Amino acid sequence: MRIVGLTGGISSGKSTVSNLFKAHGIPVVDADVVARNVLKKGTGGWRKVVAAFGDEILLPNGEVDRPKLGQIVFNDPDKRQLLNRLLAPYISSGIFKEVFKLWMKGCRTIVLDVPLLFEAKMDKWTKPVIVVWVNPETQLQRLMARDGTTIEEAQSRINAQMSLDLKRTKADIVIDNSGSLDDLNEQFREVLVHVRKPLTWTEFGLSRDGALVAFVSILFGVIICRKAL
Repeated sequence: MRIVGLTGGISSGKSTVSNLFKAHGIPVVDADVVARNVLKKGTGGWRKVVAAFGDEILLPNGEVDRPKLGQIVFNDPDKRQLLNRLLAPYISSGIFKEVFKLWMKGCRTIVLDVPLLFEAKMDKWTKPVIVVWVNPETQLQRLMARDGTTIEEAQSRINAQMSLDLKRTKADIVIDNSGSLDDLNEQFREVLVHVRKPLTWTEFGLSRDGALVAFVSILFGVIICRKAL
């Protein structure tokens, strides 16, 4: 099984690239979706976060007020680290379950869309690692336009993440999304060719089909040995 790592930064266009993979029939495990699920009312993650941050982060229906929690952690590095530490086990478990479901379906290639791929050290489980990069000026302008924030607020949110320049040094493939959508689509087509290459023997061995072949081979060997005895 080939697990492709996909990451980027806020307003880099990572979600657009993720949607392009989906549109071309490659399943995506989205860590943000998993994170939303583990923070739903009554879950273990919800209880941990409410205990740490208090009832003031809750909406009247008991769900977490995500924008309010986001403002709290973006403006306080210690609280941001605390939130990541509390949710990390639940998110990791949720991602594993989604990957396992796709493995059981026989998917040979999947994309793992994780904003904190390097920070969570999940890049060691993925190959290749794709970073969606954008120049700092464009990133800032896009974030301000998207969220209607001031330049100071937007810059603060960008600074709260690992820099894209650092992420690109850790990547196997860099998609430069500083240009137009046509430019992005052209780069994506090249990436798609790379991602769809035949599986290596190691990747095949880790796929469901590879596991079945190994099981049948072992079973056949055992039968032959018993007959020989």
